[in-house]
Amino acid sequence: MHRTDTWAIAAIAVAQTLIWCGTFYAFPALFVHFEADFGWSKPALTGALTLAIVASALVSPLVGRLIDRGIGPLVLTGSILLGGLTMLTLSQVQTLWQFYLAWAVIGIAMGGGLYEPTFAFMTRAIGPTATRAITLVTLVAGFAGTLSFPLGHYVSEAASWRVAAMTYAGLIILIAAPLMWLGARHFETGFRRTTTSSAPEGLHHGSAHLRSATFWLLAAGFTLIAINHGVILNHILPLLRERGFDASSAVFAASMIGPMQVVGRIAMMLTAHRTSNRAIVLACFSGITLATLALIAAAAVPPFVAGFVLLQGACFGVMSIAKPAITRESMGATNFGAVAGALAAPYLLGIAVAPFFGSLVWEFGGYDTVLIIILLAAIAGGVCVYLATRRMAPRRT
Repeated sequence: MHRTDTWAIAAIAVAQTLIWCGTFYAFPALFVHFEADFGWSKPALTGALTLAIVASALVSPLVGRLIDRGIGPLVLTGSILLGGLTMLTLSQVQTLWQFYLAWAVIGIAMGGGLYEPTFAFMTRAIGPTATRAITLVTLVAGFAGTLSFPLGHYVSEAASWRVAAMTYAGLIILIAAPLMWLGARHFETGFRRTTTSSAPEGLHHGSAHLRSATFWLLAAGFTLIAINHGVILNHILPLLRERGFDASSAVFAASMIGPMQVVGRIAMMLTAHRTSNRAIVLACFSGITLATLALIAAAAVPPFVAGFVLLQGACFGVMSIAKPAITRESMGATNFGAVAGALAAPYLLGIAVAPFFGSLVWEFGGYDTVLIIILLAAIAGGVCVYLATRRMAPRRT
């Protein structure tokens, strides 16, 4: 990575911040306003987000293959534009089927424009130094939730959630899409100048990873932790209200998860040279387990919510960097776009199932039962990743 790449990394970082802010985080940020306006049940509402992330998971393998074929900038930018235009359409919906259709299309956009495809593209185009560039992107994009929750809340209170959706759309279309095109084109052009091969090595053997036990253990581990985080992220506002926190405190706590992701990533940068990627990943699983325990305890001891925010944010924030790193170490760099796309599919399905699953469990046993189940998911996920990586030689980040 050269000094001249800094502006391109910055462009991608801002683009990622705004696309996360205006699509993925927009749903939990506007969740209570959807509920108040439409009067639909929690399962009916969260089913739309489930559909969105299922759509995202289904397109992920195709997106990975397209990135390997050299059209990453077009895929990433087109997906971001699609997301912005559909958020604009969402602001006009009146019926449940229209709501579901809009979120299904937003899901396709997320599958081609969020972290997974962006990091696969950067890994392919930049090479061995991509981890540093990815870390810098996530340091900025970690503030997406911090921007999205207050923006959605205060614009909805001042005008309506429909105006908030239009605000998200404007940020995506006018700022995120052009910046992604400029940044991605810079790296793709540099990659084409330095490579002499018209196709990546191993392109015709893209399904070999599906026969690997390591792949499936990693997929299971990351999917389980995705369920944990997905339930918490999409239910954080009503969950904290049920546990006695007022609306402003709940919004503040949700907004601080993003900055804690940045704190975790900075801590990783400062300590990575003294530990291995495997140790970092397993520490993240342990931290998220402790975060869920802190959230359970917060019902009786409210200050524990601070520990939850710190651990959940920091550990999941580091996970977004460590996940591609540990995948590359355990599965190899050949045909990385296809491998990352295939691994993203079950991970995104876990996120997709999480909000709807959380709503169903809540109807039967409340949020206490929900928290116990996602605690077990975090523990089981850590065991899977431990088994997947137990034979790896230690490597530094």
